Amino acid sequence: MQGWGAHFSCIAPDTPGFGQSEPLATADPTIDDYADAVADFIRALGLEKTLAYGFHSGGIILVAAMQRHPGLFTGLAVGGYAVWTHEEMAAFGEAYLPPFTPSRYGEHLTWLWNRILEQSWFFPWFDARDETRLSVAHDDPARVHGAVMDMLDSGDAYRLGYGAVLHAPRGIPPVDAVTPPVLITAYDGDPLQGHIDRLGDMPAGWSATKVATPKAHQDASLKFLHSRAGPMQDHYAEDASQGFIRIDTGHFDGLIHWRGSRSAESLIVHAPGRDMGHHLPDSWVVIDMPGHGLSDDWPGVAPTDRAPWDAVVEAASQALGAGQTLYRLHPEGDPDKLFPDLRPDRHGHYLATAWSIVRAGYFFTPWYKANAAHAAAFEAQMITPEAMAADHLVLLRARAARAMMIAMGQPA
Repeated sequence: MQGWGAHFSCIAPDTPGFGQSEPLATADPTIDDYADAVADFIRALGLEKTLAYGFHSGGIILVAAMQRHPGLFTGLAVGGYAVWTHEEMAAFGEAYLPPFTPSRYGEHLTWLWNRILEQSWFFPWFDARDETRLSVAHDDPARVHGAVMDMLDSGDAYRLGYGAVLHAPRGIPPVDAVTPPVLITAYDGDPLQGHIDRLGDMPAGWSATKVATPKAHQDASLKFLHSRAGPMQDHYAEDASQGFIRIDTGHFDGLIHWRGSRSAESLIVHAPGRDMGHHLPDSWVVIDMPGHGLSDDWPGVAPTDRAPWDAVVEAASQALGAGQTLYRLHPEGDPDKLFPDLRPDRHGHYLATAWSIVRAGYFFTPWYKANAAHAAAFEAQMITPEAMAADHLVLLRARAARAMMIAMGQPA
């Protein structure tokens, strides 16, 4: 999106049940349900027609959406398109999409880290044999962390989306169909590159080719889309209850995530290591501070002096038209101990560390003083695995928590 933004207005929706999008209302959605959701989203933006790009599952959803709503699309670029054999589907069975639910002591995180890591080593990920090795194997903690966070966002709902894609019928229209043009490419090392040979005859305007590298795939997709691009739309419909504002204070230049009511009576600033929360009065607007939640990080190292943080709050308040600013209570304790380094490591130990911090935090204040003198009151519903999973995700997103606590503990 950052590269293609020089050529297009790029908008990336989270598939229902993934990222920040709610799951579909139906209990057992099909590929058609996800396709219709894409069409609903395009219309909600106020678009009459659009180009679209989808990779793997995204491409299958887009092809289905184009067939059900052909008037919405002027062309599709697709990265890999799956056409599974009966034997492959039987081999996937239940193993490919096991349930993913949080466990009391965080055991699910060990499974998750290794499952995401090894999906770049073998395909399918659970079938570790020389014959199933991938040429694109890596052990990059940052790349694994990105996919881990996606899975933590979606939870067990991931099975619905991927299940619908896996069981989708071959979606290539008949040869005589009249459709917008489509380009399908797959690069060396992509497990779906071999599926190019399975696509069979396609309509006029459709083409499929194998390329050498991910960059070659992206370049071919960009060239295809750019040749069909029309004038950019200058306005898109937005949700009135949440979104992003860009602010530039000199120290911080980026996007701040907000939710609530613009021109609200009160702007709420969360405590370090937290996020904006969920249940809000109509008179509130809340923001994710830099390095927290969905807001951008500070450029470079997060500041530990207060002035840059106050400048962000002031700029956000003005942009949102808020009234007074209210600060949530700060946690008690030593910032270095409260918020240790949780950057991703090669073996995923940071995930278990964060889970342990969250769990201890229900029982003691501060969490690292586990003794009777620092016992905290709690109720059973506070310590369910589901509640811990939500707080665990918040902590992992609180990348600048230590710096914020130090800074905001200083006089205004």
